Amino acid sequence: MSSATGANLFSGFTRLCKGLTAVLVCGYIAVQIFPSALTYLALIPARTIPFGWNLITAGYIEQTLHGVISSTIGLLFIGKILEPIWGSREFLKFIFIVNFLTSVCVFITAISFYYITMQENYLYFPLCGFSGVLSGLLVGLKQIIPDQELPTLRLKMKWLPSIMLLLAIVLSFITEEAATYLPILIFGTYIGWIYLRYFQRKQETGYKGDPSDEFAFSTFFPELVRPAIDPIASIFDRMLCGRSEASTDGRGYTVGSTTLPGSDPIEATRRRERGARALEERLATERLIGGGAKSKTDESERDASENV
Repeated sequence: MSSATGANLFSGFTRLCKGLTAVLVCGYIAVQIFPSALTYLALIPARTIPFGWNLITAGYIEQTLHGVISSTIGLLFIGKILEPIWGSREFLKFIFIVNFLTSVCVFITAISFYYITMQENYLYFPLCGFSGVLSGLLVGLKQIIPDQELPTLRLKMKWLPSIMLLLAIVLSFITEEAATYLPILIFGTYIGWIYLRYFQRKQETGYKGDPSDEFAFSTFFPELVRPAIDPIASIFDRMLCGRSEASTDGRGYTVGSTTLPGSDPIEATRRRERGARALEERLATERLIGGGAKSKTDESERDASENV
């Protein structure tokens, strides 16, 4: 039974995620064989102009073996949950947007730090990796199945982005490598949340975003500090959604008397329920397949013993 369950755990990966993992592996191999390729593919702020394509390619280039392993494993397992719910097209769109905008924000940050400190290492240090997209995908898990727990760690999905950022901040004081990944992780998390909070369109309803309180920016922080975070976060709500207030028909954000499209907290709740239900159905199917495999094995053993 355990072998069948283990086999099911490592099955069911989507074709899109397999293709993206192949891109990550090929990118890692390419920069190992041709180190000079890093100059053209990684994000090097001083060379982004005219090599503007590195704002896209940098996210798919891993320089270390542990980086490519963690990225491929994370993509396969998270994509296994999110892609069937979002759809392949939306899943790929999310990856592209988070990857590109994360690179843009990291580029602007590096240029800003250069002008503040006048240290040229901010301009010529190669920045790359899929970690920004992975941090955004963790936000997707927080949105879809927030109360689902990891089987071994007993941690709820809604805390994974916050724990990941906390660990990255702590490690950035210990190792220089972690410090280089920290801006990518922060921007990946925040851009993933902005897209899901305000812009992702739901095909079944035509609404955009997820304005529910359970997905507010302050939910990334402990409850003790949320009262201090909410006033700051409300500024961004007004910038992106206009004047935020509850509408009389329960549809969410309004500007004056006009309801903004995509602000339906009821639909957001239903979407999370569908996500949890889809995950439960997948796990049940895997258990059923594992049980079926075991029963077939037992049956074949009985037949063999009878023949003897």
